[in-house]
Amino acid sequence: MYRLINRIMITGIAGFLGSHLSDFFLMKGYEVIGIDDLSTGNMDNVSPLVEFHKWDINSQSLKNLMSGCDVVVHCAAAAYEGVSVFSPSFISKNIYAGSANVFSAAIHSGVKRIVNTSSMARFGNGHPAPFRETGTCNPVDPYGLAKYSADKLLTMLAEIHGIQYSIAVPHNIYGPRQLYTDPGRNVAAIMTNRMLQGKQPIIYGDGTQVRCFSYVHDVVPFLAKMCLDDAYNGQTINLGPDRGEVTINELAEILADIIGFRLDPIYMPGRPQEVKHAICSSDLARKILGFKESTDLRDGLTQMVNYIQKKGPKPFSYGHINLEIINNRTPKTWTDKLI
Repeated sequence: MYRLINRIMITGIAGFLGSHLSDFFLMKGYEVIGIDDLSTGNMDNVSPLVEFHKWDINSQSLKNLMSGCDVVVHCAAAAYEGVSVFSPSFISKNIYAGSANVFSAAIHSGVKRIVNTSSMARFGNGHPAPFRETGTCNPVDPYGLAKYSADKLLTMLAEIHGIQYSIAVPHNIYGPRQLYTDPGRNVAAIMTNRMLQGKQPIIYGDGTQVRCFSYVHDVVPFLAKMCLDDAYNGQTINLGPDRGEVTINELAEILADIIGFRLDPIYMPGRPQEVKHAICSSDLARKILGFKESTDLRDGLTQMVNYIQKKGPKPFSYGHINLEIINNRTPKTWTDKLI
């Protein structure tokens, strides 16, 4: 059952997922207000129909912006899972403390529902893939721990204060608008940007890590459904395919074939705490959301490649990676800016 919803706030609206979700809500006739500190977001992604505010999610005055909002969708995140092992303080502040501030402001402002976008990193190595919502969560890195802790905090606060909430767990989302100049995240976009510059992709470890990739337009309608419908109150739902799994080596091969690039990857030592086989089950999403993936991986990657080609390949920016721990385990790709 849909309750009366008019005004929706999205944190991280200038980013990849937040901007696509915003476009979906606007197309359906909802009023959208968005915040983003533009540290990694891009104003080109934000529709002129959005009431936009440049704002840090850790700001104590965030509650002033949420007045009159019916739903808050928390998409803002420094999604640096690998980097988090070497920047735990930054990740904790951005992910856990930032989420706590968003939840607190939303509850104070009388928001009806909070939807948190979590991460597959919450599962860690708690149980074998495919990861199910009912399985044990055992995060193996600071990012996964911060995400899972934020999920638990939202559950606790919602129960105490009597508001609705849902937790969406999207995983490995890709597509147009994805940030492709950041050397710390978005493997398919990083590979594409390098290949379009005539550089070989860099692969950590032996490249046999197994993943499923989620095309953004296959995920957004079902994330929106979780935001709008009372039926999903209290639910944690994986959003993304559990079919069509590929290794990182195979991902590089597909991208090289799309681009017409002669592939000879550069292999670097594996990154600490990387889960080898990370796939989420979509059974619950199919059962209660009607989820289905409609975009073939190659077709989706082609759309992403076309977007990056149109925008133009660009140098990588290391300004977002503030390494707090540098030792013999820190990847040289980051310390020596090799990407």
